[in-house]
Amino acid sequence: MDKLSDMNTKSDSLVFVVQKHAATRLHYDFRLQIGEMMPSWAVPKGPTLDSTVKRLAMETGEHDMEYRHFEGVIPEGSYGAGAVMIWDEGTYVPEIETALGVRQQVKDPAEGQQVMKEGLAKGEIKFFMRGKKLKGSFALVKTHGFGPKNSWLLIKHKDKYVVVGYDAKDSDMSVVSKRMIEEIAGGK
Repeated sequence: MDKLSDMNTKSDSLVFVVQKHAATRLHYDFRLQIGEMMPSWAVPKGPTLDSTVKRLAMETGEHDMEYRHFEGVIPEGSYGAGAVMIWDEGTYVPEIETALGVRQQVKDPAEGQQVMKEGLAKGEIKFFMRGKKLKGSFALVKTHGFGPKNSWLLIKHKDKYVVVGYDAKDSDMSVVSKRMIEEIAGGK
């Protein structure tokens, strides 16, 4: 299923957030709700809608669900000090691959959570995003055998939401406050 309007509202309770984070190194924190927590990946170059580009995503641990609403400045001296912007947010639906390149959405919430938990443990999850910026089918795949053990790849699947040449920096405003990261850092 490829239409955003065809989504089962029962699965809409699964949320995601992408927070642009101007810490020691600028990156995008990509967080998916799985259970009552949000596993997180730092994506240095930000997510893309270009299916020809794979983005490095370093798994960084879990955050509680409330953190998805945070936009502001983490004070100096604290872990992750720097400005945080809600770059994108929305809902997602887990997917399973039924044949090579063919995915099916898991509409039952309990089954979807199980699929995500098993995929996370296995090192491969697929999901359909309904964000304000990110739309369509994606995968996070662990890079078994190369790179650090916490490295994954964020991959955009080919679908009608592909935008060739898409760069996260080209859409650089908060979906919540409509501010740029510099404005958040400056307290505006």
